Amino acid sequence: MKRAAFKMKLKPGFREEYKKRHDAIWPELTALLQEAGIHDYSIFLDEDTNTLFAVQKITGDAGSQDLGKTQLVQRWWAYMADIMETNPDNSPVSIALPEVFHLD
Repeated sequence: MKRAAFKMKLKPGFREEYKKRHDAIWPELTALLQEAGIHDYSIFLDEDTNTLFAVQKITGDAGSQDLGKTQLVQRWWAYMADIMETNPDNSPVSIALPEVFHLD
């Protein structure tokens, strides 16, 4: 099993909308993530900087940010694009973070 962490950026003023959308995450998206081996997935928000910090455990070959070729993930990206910093293809600007410490 691998762990992956990355950061993204929420546009100011969209904390509640971001939470609302994730509280109602599409069941088919949850299924896709689980089928890809992604689990124990959490996203935290630094409210001072609007930085989203995500961490996930992965038993498959790729993390959630690698599923962007699927139509479902592309739809999710388009759905979230108005409240996050995104690339031209609507994917979230995502910066992988190296692990420097882990206590099991």
